[in-house]
Amino acid sequence: MKKLVCVDEVKAAAEKGQNVFCLEANTIITPAAKDLARELGVEFAADAPTATADSCKNNGLQKKDNQGKSIDRDTIYQIVKAVLANNLLAGAPAPSPEPPFRTDSEPKSGLKIVRGRTVKYKPLDTGDPSTNVAYREVISKDDSQMSAGFLTIDESSFDWELSHEEIDIILEGNLSITINGETYEACQGDVLFIPKGSKVTRGTSGYVKLFYATYPANWPELMAQ
Repeated sequence: MKKLVCVDEVKAAAEKGQNVFCLEANTIITPAAKDLARELGVEFAADAPTATADSCKNNGLQKKDNQGKSIDRDTIYQIVKAVLANNLLAGAPAPSPEPPFRTDSEPKSGLKIVRGRTVKYKPLDTGDPSTNVAYREVISKDDSQMSAGFLTIDESSFDWELSHEEIDIILEGNLSITINGETYEACQGDVLFIPKGSKVTRGTSGYVKLFYATYPANWPELMAQ
């Protein structure tokens, strides 16, 4: 019976930090799974006859030396331990930081495609450390006169005064927004326009994810003034 690899299997592998997905013989990969694998940097590899299932699951932690003998985890650990103990990495260049999201672009036109599934969020300073709010700007003042990004709120609420115009699109969950003493609910698929100078309270009793666009793009600088 042929095995089918779908989007969920690829997503689960990426969440575990695997960048190689080993395939059994006669495995079928759905087109959507192939597209997601490209976005997340996951490669498909056939499970060679000389390799064991465990070595495949360990995503390459068991390697071959130049004489064809297996190098197990303990050996790798001892090698790394010796390198660190003897400070053999001193002076080695630091690895390049991993980008917060993947993009494709066309320099001549300025076209930029942000791969939404690859976006890594960072905490938003709401002024209240107890809030669980995160965001990531994906279009900045270096790209456009507008900025845009993603925002998530998890069982939290916070006050915000806008120094800019903003449009929000609810992608997941429900958002509660209070302005001028009135509270409104927005759900998945709804679009909000918040005028410049507004004082609002945004929150949710669950989890909400939204995409925002602002004008002008330098809203952090304006809010700091």
